[in-house]
This record gives sequence, structure tokens and C-alpha cells, in this order.
Amino acid sequence: MKEKIRIFLDSDLLEKYLLGDTSTEETLQVERYIAMYPEVRDSYKELQENLESFAKLHALKAPEGLKELILGKIRQEKRKGSKFYRYAIAASIAALIFAGSSYFFYNQNLDLQERNSIVNNKIKDLEMDMKVQLEDLRNQYIVLNNPNTKKYTVNGNKKAKELKAITYINPVKKLSYINVSNLPQLPEDQCFQMWAEVNGELVNLGVIKNFENKEKLLALPYADKAIGYITIEPKGGNDTPTVKNIVANITY
Repeated sequence: MKEKIRIFLDSDLLEKYLLGDTSTEETLQVERYIAMYPEVRDSYKELQENLESFAKLHALKAPEGLKELILGKIRQEKRKGSKFYRYAIAASIAALIFAGSSYFFYNQNLDLQERNSIVNNKIKDLEMDMKVQLEDLRNQYIVLNNPNTKKYTVNGNKKAKELKAITYINPVKKLSYINVSNLPQLPEDQCFQMWAEVNGELVNLGVIKNFENKEKLLALPYADKAIGYITIEPKGGNDTPTVKNIVANITY
């Protein structure tokens, strides 16, 4: 290792490095040796001190007017710099505009993606609704045209004498529907609501109205020996049936 350092110090690489005459490869080598070996580092500091002393010893007086010439050059460069500064500002503004427009288009893209997602979800919902409706129509066709379907007439009691309905039950396909062909007129603050008792549980089938299509079928939950009710409830429907306001019993 000592021999390696001696060979390096005997070369003129330190002097060339100090004067800025080394190549990129030589510069890296010198800096590595200075960092790694104290002997090289000490030699480098000594060379720096010697060069500084030599420069002071042989220093020449600056020519007359050199200071003013240098200051003039500096002012000239400042003026050029001010023009560059204006160009820099213009470039910065352009960059900001570009960044702003990029941000705008980025937000627009996000907005379009969000809208596209909403539209796709709506399409999926519509497709699902269509499948449900088509399935319901298929079941209605089976119930109405299958020879195994049984029909039961439903009439209202004294509170709703005009109520007329027919239930369609198909035990083979396990499908149940009801057609409410007529409902009496009720005050505006009341409505008819349908319920089904299936396997000991009461199912709310929702509010029923006088339909324009008198042949419209409403699905009933199928079960053996199921029982249904039609009641009069406050406008908008109720969570539980008002027993005293039962106007029709549906057995199916």
C-alpha cells in the first residue's frame, strides 16, 4: 500500500489537479486518494499553500481601468440578465398555464370517469330491472296458461264491498299472483295495503291502487296454505296491519 501511495505522489497528478488540468478519470482518482490516504491529503494541502505563496510573490499590479472595465461588464451582463429574467418569467407563466390546463384536463378526465361509472351502474341497474321484469312476465304467462293453476275469487267485506280480486296459484311451479280488478274509493288520507302470512311470518306486500290495466298481476310469496289480507291503512302504508281494518281475506 505504501508503494502505491509513493508512486502516486511521485507522479504529477496532484499538481495537474490543483491547476485544473486533469481528465475526468484522473480527477476521480486524485479525489479518491485525497479522501482515503492522509499522506496524499497532507501533500495536497502543502501544494495549495506553496501555490498561494508563489502567486503572492509574483503578483502583478492590475492595469489602470481594469476595475471599471470589469464593473461595466457586470452591468452589461445584468442588463442581459434582466432580459433573460423576463424570458424566465414568461416561461414560468407558460409553465403555470400548462400545469393549470393539465390539472383542468386531469379533473375533466376524473369527472368523465366518474360520470362513465355512474352511467355504467345505471345501465347495470336497468339490465337487472329488465331481467326481473322479464322473469316476472314469464312467470305470469305460466300462471295464466298452465292447466295446474288454480283460481280463487276474493271479495271485500262490508267495509269494502266493491273490492274484487282473483288469486292464481300454481303449486307445481310454486307461483302465486293476485289480480285486484277493482277497489272502492277511499278518503285521501287512507289507502289499501296487502299482507301475506307465510310460514308464520307476516310479509308487507305494499300499498295497492286502482290500476288502469285491470289485468295487472301482483306477485304473492308462495307457500303451502298461505294466508293474505287486504287492510285499510293511513296514506303511505303502515309497518304492521291494522287488524280492525281488514277488508278482505286471501287464502291460497
